[in-house]
Amino acid sequence: MSNIPKSDTISIKKGPIMFIMILGAFLATLNQTLMSVATPELMVEFKITAATAQWLTTGYMLVNGVLIPITAYLMQRFTTRELFQASMFIFLGGTIVSAVATGFPLLLTGRMIQAAGAGIIMPLLTNVILTIFPPEKRGAAMGMVGLAIIFAPAIGPTIAGYIIENYKWETMFYGMIPFTIIVIVLGFIYLRNVSDRIKTKLDFLSVILSTIGFGSLLYGFSRAGSLGWSDKEVLSTIAVGILALALFAWKALKSQKPLLDLRAFKYNMFSLTTIINIAVTMVMYADMMLLPLYLQNVRGYTAIESGLLLLPGALIMGFLMPVTGKLFDRFGAKWLTIIGMIITIVTTLGFTDLTDSTSFLYLVLMSTGRRIGMALMMMPLQTAGLNQLPQSLNAHGTAISNTIRQVAGAVGTSLLVTVMSDRTKTHLQDMIPTAAAKGLNQAQLIKEATIQGINDAYLVIVGIGIIGLLLSLFIKKVKQATETEPTTIKVKNKLETN
Repeated sequence: MSNIPKSDTISIKKGPIMFIMILGAFLATLNQTLMSVATPELMVEFKITAATAQWLTTGYMLVNGVLIPITAYLMQRFTTRELFQASMFIFLGGTIVSAVATGFPLLLTGRMIQAAGAGIIMPLLTNVILTIFPPEKRGAAMGMVGLAIIFAPAIGPTIAGYIIENYKWETMFYGMIPFTIIVIVLGFIYLRNVSDRIKTKLDFLSVILSTIGFGSLLYGFSRAGSLGWSDKEVLSTIAVGILALALFAWKALKSQKPLLDLRAFKYNMFSLTTIINIAVTMVMYADMMLLPLYLQNVRGYTAIESGLLLLPGALIMGFLMPVTGKLFDRFGAKWLTIIGMIITIVTTLGFTDLTDSTSFLYLVLMSTGRRIGMALMMMPLQTAGLNQLPQSLNAHGTAISNTIRQVAGAVGTSLLVTVMSDRTKTHLQDMIPTAAAKGLNQAQLIKEATIQGINDAYLVIVGIGIIGLLLSLFIKKVKQATETEPTTIKVKNKLETN
């Protein structure tokens, strides 16, 4: 199929393209949180710790974060249809490997293959929206995308809970295979290209630097939970990660054809909303990891009960996302973000004083409140930043935004598990001297210490949310920037080399 010139994108049928790509993104993002409710079961089956099991989620997000910087290059080098179909085939391969896994290493391998495909889909979808929709209509379009990137992860625990309760955990992956095949078939029939192919060379050194940088940071954060923040291994890997990312950034700014054009950060609203999105993403992934551990490991709820607790919030989010998109097109992102952040902070505070008798209804209400707050600000924040970028930076801005969100989710999840583990150990040591006087046995001590550790982790989330709220006060509604001379020349040179 031949490429469609950008000037003709208004005349193409947007509906089929959006439907197929959103469905693919829905399946990809659903996998990010399918493992959260299944984590306690997998810990028992594979005889692994929580810190090890969480790699099924953080490893997935890490591969996304490592791969997404390359998508700016891929979106220039390959057509929309080629790239989407390739990503879905990779995702299908990872799903099959996960389904047949007989041990934790093979399951983790399958998850990372899945992530390699999923990491391409979301930035590609966002870039397609920026190409076929004018700025004044992108909010509504991105609101529909919110069904995939927010609604899908939100209902993931519910689906996983039902499966774990009634079937083997492998069913989660076997059930995904036919839906993925359907998307691939529909893609061959209906998907069209909406961008021009630009031949350019891949910067392998930048790929290596970004991979080392993001990988080392996440590994350092994850190991801190068991080794402590002062451990040499933790400090050295974090230092290596920071150094590699610094070199990656320096090379990108010096290069005429960077893997990821960081000049997008010179646009103030893009930079501000990207920073706020880091805080929002860390806050969003909080109860996807912490709440199932509290409900199942501490309170003894079943997997299906744990999943059902999150369902009301997921349904409300699904309803609110398109509405929020339309509100953004009319009013902008500032007040939606501020209101959403306040709601999220207040409801998260409700999780900082959990006990062994906190009611199920209370947890449902607080969790649903968090989802409402998230629905108000997630897509408006990202769209507001991308809307400011000139057309030539769309692919790079999309890649940057998705990279940072994925890495923030991975680091945030690791950080929260680290805080929970570290504080649980501290509370346990503090409680041992008075345990005999209070008549507490070892099991009761561990249970109480774990609850206190989870409370402390939620308190950290509140602090991150407050930072995001303060930054949200500086959001302004801006118009799309015009092309700058260096960028225009760079794009022209690329086209001439085609």
